[in-house]
Amino acid sequence: MLEISDVTRSFYGVNALNGVTFSVPGAGITGLIGPNGAGKTTLFNCISGVIPPDGGRISFDGTEIAGRRPDQITNVGLLRTFQIARGLQRPSVLDNLMLYGADQPGEGIWHAFGRTRASIEREEALLHRAVAIAERLNLMRVIRNPASALSGGQKKLLEIGRALMAEPKMLLLDEPVAGVNPTLAREIGEHLQRLAREGLPILLIEHHMDMIARLCDRVIVMAEGRHLASGSFEEIANNSQVQEAYMGRRWRSAG
Repeated sequence: MLEISDVTRSFYGVNALNGVTFSVPGAGITGLIGPNGAGKTTLFNCISGVIPPDGGRISFDGTEIAGRRPDQITNVGLLRTFQIARGLQRPSVLDNLMLYGADQPGEGIWHAFGRTRASIEREEALLHRAVAIAERLNLMRVIRNPASALSGGQKKLLEIGRALMAEPKMLLLDEPVAGVNPTLAREIGEHLQRLAREGLPILLIEHHMDMIARLCDRVIVMAEGRHLASGSFEEIANNSQVQEAYMGRRWRSAG
């Protein structure tokens, strides 16, 4: 569903991505791992339109998206969250969710000032969807609270909820449990597994190997801006190149 082909990106003469090539299937959860500086977040930024790649191709669901704006990429169904939650802090959880709904009636001048039946019906549909997402992510008890009052884990859930409001075909998650306590991290993992079972493919960056082992059907390893290896977690864990580049000698000696 997502095809990355020979993607490059440099910053001030330093290569962050050196011809990354891999594909992500349209089902299940795929993990993207690698040491700090491997280029994982840079690649996410290129895929999601935050920055353009210098070269290469990125195809999503048959559409070439390399170099497109983030809103254009969102419109084809590829949604991304960030390691640091980026929600609006003063509005409530409910308002944050509703703002991310597709086909907002207030975005057009006529609907914004006219309050047509179509705009009212769309707002009602967005409200029902926001409440349903809040319920499935256990955010109902804080739905009227400002986003700034949420815990770190709840902000991560709100990030996921906002992405779901846009009705994605695939989710890109950048460290969805970073800085989250173990109990809530397990809960987030369960939500992701449920979404994947319901048919929503997920590509996630994560440094917690226990989460990768528990959640991911397939793991892709990057190192030095390149694709290094792919396979199941067991295959990756037993790959000598991965052990050296990512997990280090401590992993090998422990094994």
